[in-house]
Amino acid sequence: MAFANTPQPDPAVMDNGLSLAGMLLVATPMLGGTLFGESLIYMCSHTPDGGAMGLVINKRLPRPDFDDLLEQLQIAPIPPVRRIGLCAGGPVEEGHGLVLHSAEWSGQDSLRVTDNVALTSSMDVLQDIARGSGPRDALLAMGHAGWSAGQLEQEILHHDAWLVVPATRELIFGMDHTVKWRRALASINIDPARLSRQAGHA
Repeated sequence: MAFANTPQPDPAVMDNGLSLAGMLLVATPMLGGTLFGESLIYMCSHTPDGGAMGLVINKRLPRPDFDDLLEQLQIAPIPPVRRIGLCAGGPVEEGHGLVLHSAEWSGQDSLRVTDNVALTSSMDVLQDIARGSGPRDALLAMGHAGWSAGQLEQEILHHDAWLVVPATRELIFGMDHTVKWRRALASINIDPARLSRQAGHA
């Protein structure tokens, strides 16, 4: 088990507002029965030429638990002073961990996604959390979701696979993963019961 290299977004795209980095993708019923059914994904990077990368933040990962992970990585103390939740972040590099966290804390390789949220792949963030400090809000995702250049745009605009929703602290870091998908839809006034496989364009 290892920590992945943090993907680097193109600053020019971030600046001109074309990037979905910092937004949430909400799976529509078009993805029902697939790996991404009822998924909520926090977008960490997105460029027209370089593709996109995000973390599924509402699929709890029961094993390993946080203590087991720290033991595998030889991070003390065990038991830790503080624990964070683990998510199945996506099907890409499932053995690699990424910590999504509030941006008031920054480590040696932290990538600031927005003014409030950052992404760290180095172990220093886990070391601080285990000692009881570190960022105020954090979750650890094993693996991530990835799209090649233009693929995500096709899925949103032509296949009705995703709705785009503004991110909030509760949606990102809330501990009750079972309600995040419905709450994300409610935030844009959509009743999941009214969604169908013929959902309109996002």
